[in-house]
Amino acid sequence: MFWFCFVLWGLLAFFILAKIYSMKFSFFLLVFTTTLFAQTDYPKDYFSPPLDIPLQLSGNFGELRPNHFHAGFDIKTLQKEGLNVYAVADGYVSRIKISTFGNGKTIYIDHPNGFTSVYGHLQKATDSIESFIKKTHYKEQSFEIEMYFKPNEMPVKKGQLIALSGNSGASEGPHLHFEFRDTKTEKIINPMFFGFDALLKDSKKPIVSNLYAFPLDSKTTVNNSQRPIPVNLSLQKDGTYLADKVISNGKIGFGIIAFDYDDVSFNRNGVFDVNLSCNGKSIFGYQFNTYAFDEMRYINALIDYSRYKKTGQRIQKLFMDPPYNLSIIKTDAENGVVSVVPNLTSVCNLEVSDFFGNKTKIAIPVEYDILTTIIENEPVVSNYVVKASKDCFFEKDKCSVFFPAGTFYNDFNLNFDAKNGVLTVHDDTVPAHTNFTISIENDSFSLGQKDKVFIGRIDGGRVSYNTTRKKDNVYEIRVKTLGQYKLVLDTITPVIKIAKSIEGKRLDNQKRLQVSISDGMSGIKSYNGYLNGKWILMEYDNKTKLLTHDFSDGIVAEGDNELKVVVVDNVGNSATFETHFLRNQKK
Repeated sequence: MFWFCFVLWGLLAFFILAKIYSMKFSFFLLVFTTTLFAQTDYPKDYFSPPLDIPLQLSGNFGELRPNHFHAGFDIKTLQKEGLNVYAVADGYVSRIKISTFGNGKTIYIDHPNGFTSVYGHLQKATDSIESFIKKTHYKEQSFEIEMYFKPNEMPVKKGQLIALSGNSGASEGPHLHFEFRDTKTEKIINPMFFGFDALLKDSKKPIVSNLYAFPLDSKTTVNNSQRPIPVNLSLQKDGTYLADKVISNGKIGFGIIAFDYDDVSFNRNGVFDVNLSCNGKSIFGYQFNTYAFDEMRYINALIDYSRYKKTGQRIQKLFMDPPYNLSIIKTDAENGVVSVVPNLTSVCNLEVSDFFGNKTKIAIPVEYDILTTIIENEPVVSNYVVKASKDCFFEKDKCSVFFPAGTFYNDFNLNFDAKNGVLTVHDDTVPAHTNFTISIENDSFSLGQKDKVFIGRIDGGRVSYNTTRKKDNVYEIRVKTLGQYKLVLDTITPVIKIAKSIEGKRLDNQKRLQVSISDGMSGIKSYNGYLNGKWILMEYDNKTKLLTHDFSDGIVAEGDNELKVVVVDNVGNSATFETHFLRNQKK
């Protein structure tokens, strides 16, 4: 009798807990659907614009870029360099970074309200800031430098001129890259939240140029296709869109190609908010509000990466299969996957919005049926299977590749082979999220040659350098890109040229001198210039391959000057260029 009562009470407790859990889950869904993206309150009037011209954007926050989401605004600068750049609020310069890549010349200002403003692709800083930068260049004898400062070392006031706009780093044209970050967490934040929306006018709805339906397993077809297939859209009288009926027999997902225009910039920008619901329940959405830098590479999971590499189109997927840790995404328990089952007709509703509330709406009818497959799955050349959740190691003919667990987002069929000195590790249509290791053993190089050997990635007729570790006869690299690799021996020295000879000539009226440098194999590692035996700052522009020295640095001497430039590539080959010129400083 005792055991019967004990079991009875246990069953009763189980049903009570199950009921409570069900209520909590229902409450979670209610919260999810009603507060999909709760917003933090940001100061709207604290920061002023960084330029004194009307705000026009050539790129907005969250815009889709190669391997990352755009981290701020790209602000147009009238297609020229040299515009005044101002501190947007009181604070202090906390960091300065000068690089030949990325944001180029960049200034970071920490503000007392807990935010940091960032100013990139600068031509140069101004006044005491530029003076400090120049001294540091000469102290470290390097163009690429990075400096950090304490709160009392370099204070600035709101509206203070701090720099001139430029085109440095990886910029594709003159503009100012501008960001806001949380100073403590370093998360980047959409500048629109800080009142910058008041400086723009946008009355245009986002444009969804393409809608796609994805079959998500080998047994599912969508509209006669086992591959992702476009779905036609029809504009309705009320301004919304109706998609053609999606007919399937299993698990499917949706994807879009979408962009936005404002009223003043006249170029495509990214959208701000995407939300997909099915039968009245929100199932997937994301909003470009704030995220961390270590989340950036998840863009390759968000988009249909294979299609992007083949066509250049970025289809934003409205599902996760499997899930990944991108914080801007909010989803239901099925991660946006729609299960199409018999005797149930569904309607999915897609809303795509910009920051100003302009919204494009699409209704997508979904129906179950088994249709004849006309478009079959794309065949994949492969001889192995990679399990994304497990360590994987493959080896052939003294070549190997090791994928740690979590390198990839999905399982996939791998094409792996080694033939005629070329190691094939699939192709770059599959994105890797973290580094994997490639090793090649080869004993054919002499002791003197080994330091000149690297593992290069073959891309058409081009071979790209990878930092290569060597131990005995084994060469090893860590990379994030699949493709073909081979050992490359580089004994060719870099090339140093000057456009017009200055040998023995007077340069009285020139403000600067320039030489071009290049290396067709492993690439340039270092460069140094000397005037009369003294190190001089030579700024390197990776886009033009030019080294530039400004005579205003004060190193050039009266009369005869000896110029020496030394360039070293990534495997240690060195080239030296020497000449001399005359200069009258008093003229």
